[in-house]
Amino acid sequence: MDSITAPRRMLIGGGSIARLAELLAGFGLSRPFIVTDRWLVSSGMIDRCLAPLTAAGMPYRLFDETVPDPTDVVVAAGLDAFRAGDHDCILGFGGGSPMDTAKAIAILAATGGHIREQKVPRAADRAAVPVVCVPTTAGTGSEVTRFTVITDTERGEKMLIAGLGALPVAAVVDYELTLSLPPRTTADTGIDSLTHALEAYVSRRANPVADMYAERAMRLIGPHLRRVYRDPEDRPAREAMMLGATLAGLAFSNASVALVHGMSRPIGAHFHVPHGLSNAMLLPVVTRYSLPAALPRYAAAARWIGCAEAGDADQLAGVKLLEELAALNAELAVPSPAAYGIPADRWEALLPLMADQALASGSPANNPRVPDAAEIVALYRQAYGST
Repeated sequence: MDSITAPRRMLIGGGSIARLAELLAGFGLSRPFIVTDRWLVSSGMIDRCLAPLTAAGMPYRLFDETVPDPTDVVVAAGLDAFRAGDHDCILGFGGGSPMDTAKAIAILAATGGHIREQKVPRAADRAAVPVVCVPTTAGTGSEVTRFTVITDTERGEKMLIAGLGALPVAAVVDYELTLSLPPRTTADTGIDSLTHALEAYVSRRANPVADMYAERAMRLIGPHLRRVYRDPEDRPAREAMMLGATLAGLAFSNASVALVHGMSRPIGAHFHVPHGLSNAMLLPVVTRYSLPAALPRYAAAARWIGCAEAGDADQLAGVKLLEELAALNAELAVPSPAAYGIPADRWEALLPLMADQALASGSPANNPRVPDAAEIVALYRQAYGST
């Protein structure tokens, strides 16, 4: 039996942010606590979110202290700010960090304690108030998932928190909010969404509904990722990437991610590499390792992405997928960990801990080929100098 989760309502399409107040009112909500970041405030982007609320006479409070790779410290500060007001919902506006922070605040407001007490394998199924998400990047899919990832600053660990408490009640998916994204962010979030779809499809927890989401996501992302990287104003490509990212989020929320994500989180925690970029660093190496265990599925993915022909045998399609992932990293200027500037001695010293943290997240167990700690260490070593 498969269990499928999704937000209760989604507004999708260019300009849909203008209907934000209407969306909240439809759920009887009117006093949002808005979680965002300082760049979105200083750039004026937040006004796209606030204008409909102001016009509707909805009072709000703004919390703009979120940081890349959201931390338990920021979540605790956000919780204090939330509790200081009278709010009936939490709205996450921005990339994955504000949305994940918003989810964690809602969970912690219901449970108390430290957010580490909610990490997997515990089910974080409670939230004090509904969460509504508005993504401004086409990548994380957090607007539709039952996950949030928070860094434990004391332990240097990116914690995966999963449960219905992290599932937004609603989302606004407006591709026009991504038109100002710089190429690096476009590339990193785009590869993140491609990884979500691919891992969901080859996951040991794959199911027919998640497969449907993953297939459509790959068909959208494959032909359009290079286009938006080359031309940020390509509106049809931006729209395709935004929808693809949301569908990829629905796919992995219902089938799980796998080894790439399991290995990626420790890189982010220890070296502060943006999440999508650390995924990209690992994706070719991990796919090569995993390919023999799920060749028909990887071959189908290659055809949907557009790098293999419909008539290609699975073996050839699999080879073409590996070539495509390497070519994509080259064209999108994805550095290896070494080229990124991570010192070789520090990388090597942390490999045992990183492997243990990857395994503890549970994600590697969903991979078609399940590694042990020694194999994960070997994959980290291969990825260090690769591109």
